[in-house]
Amino acid sequence: MRGALLIAGTTSDAGKSVVVAGICRMLARRGVRVAPFKAQNMSNNSVVTLDGGEIGRAQALQARACGLEPSVRFNPVLLKPGSDRRSQLVVRGKAVGTVGARDYFTRRQELREVVAAELSSLRAEFDVVICEGAGSPAEINLRATDLANMGLARTADIPVLVVGDIDRGGVLAHLFGTVAVLEPEDQQLISGFIINKFRGDVSLLQPGLDQLTALTGRPTLGVLPFAEDLWLDAEDSLGTISGATVGRPSPPHGTDWLTVAAIRLPRISNSTDIEALACEPGVSVRWADSPHQITTADLVVIPGSKSTISDLEWLRANGLGEAIRARAAAGRPILGICGGYQMLGTRIVDGVEHSAAQTLTAFADTPPHTAAGLGILDLDIEFANPKIARQVHGTAASIPVHGYEIHHGRVTRTADPAWLTIDGTPEGSAREAIWGTHVHGLLESDEFRRTWLAEVATRAARPGFTPAPDTSVTATRTTQLDLLADLIETHLDLPALESLINQGAPTTLPTIATALLDPRQP
Repeated sequence: MRGALLIAGTTSDAGKSVVVAGICRMLARRGVRVAPFKAQNMSNNSVVTLDGGEIGRAQALQARACGLEPSVRFNPVLLKPGSDRRSQLVVRGKAVGTVGARDYFTRRQELREVVAAELSSLRAEFDVVICEGAGSPAEINLRATDLANMGLARTADIPVLVVGDIDRGGVLAHLFGTVAVLEPEDQQLISGFIINKFRGDVSLLQPGLDQLTALTGRPTLGVLPFAEDLWLDAEDSLGTISGATVGRPSPPHGTDWLTVAAIRLPRISNSTDIEALACEPGVSVRWADSPHQITTADLVVIPGSKSTISDLEWLRANGLGEAIRARAAAGRPILGICGGYQMLGTRIVDGVEHSAAQTLTAFADTPPHTAAGLGILDLDIEFANPKIARQVHGTAASIPVHGYEIHHGRVTRTADPAWLTIDGTPEGSAREAIWGTHVHGLLESDEFRRTWLAEVATRAARPGFTPAPDTSVTATRTTQLDLLADLIETHLDLPALESLINQGAPTTLPTIATALLDPRQP
């Protein structure tokens, strides 16, 4: 087997990432040398590679599905939104500035060359490259700057399968419309469809699929069932809905449950940090965005943020800031991670994130914005360039820990005891029932997480909560990747999939006439 395939979607969160991961895992299990690729991603959920680069979390998961270490090659362009109009631009793993839509348009050729070079290198090294699109190829207003959908497919002559989420409704119209709005040359590469998250009897759906084939001339290669056990490593912020439960809570190992409220910040970053808690039996994690949702929780987690001061102002405006301060005064457990850690301090001086979000030039020379933190930890933060992006290893009370850091904020003063030791240096804060750290992924260190949760339970007066002795986040992730591969093997037309990878898009695909969509036509 040798070639490439691009998985596009009718919408964001349609299932592109998991389908790519599943195909990669299925091929890797069969001995195929396969690699993932997403030319351009827009996400604040990212990880750090071994060489200190930054890529989207979904591509890190896809790399693991292939049996590979995450690499900047798999996601050469990453956009991290800091406001509704500005995003930090990360190229080949390194932050190079901030851009708006018009800036991005002027840089399209430079970025296109980066993408083409990385994809060409991967195709030369691996048997198969499975590419993931971004958003939807039907965003025709963005076609001129498209790097990840039909722009990539056309440049590299890659066949495309379009995934639609039937759980949202209207999937047949979404699939037809996605093809129909494309220009004829783009349509020629759309080779088929995949239905995702189906519940019920497939035979009832079949007449619709037959009509879709008749209308478009393209087959549906498979219908993937809804799988409740697939939830780890969620990339899209659409999954962080206030009040929603994270994962599937299993019964406690002891007699008490431990409840966790994770603050759903507007510019939340690395929301996946809390997923390790949701892997634990007897731990129920929910997203929260109002004071009443955190009052009864045993633990409140403030995750990272791509716009720390802006999200801190939101906390105060919503009454959450005062509710968090009241928890701290009462000695009730709170954890702050990265931006959430910074918010717990005394003062934040930001001349990077806030300035870049407000101005029209990358890292403009504007006065730093200073804000008072929540004052729960005795800690001052100052933002500076370059961004810190590194994998880290260390200890917490002699227990090994690991994770990664992605932040501009530096601790310039602290009077609180350190929580961790990272590479021989004190890191984070731990004072009574308040903890904070810049380290993402820390809670995936299984022994550390169990020990810390036992302390949280004690401080939350949950004596009947006992951490399970054998929970492994890595093993849970591996199980979910194998489940994805099983679904692909069982429900997709694998000979058709292999044919597309080896031979490219069929030459006989019809074009859907644009007249069908023109109300002026009789």
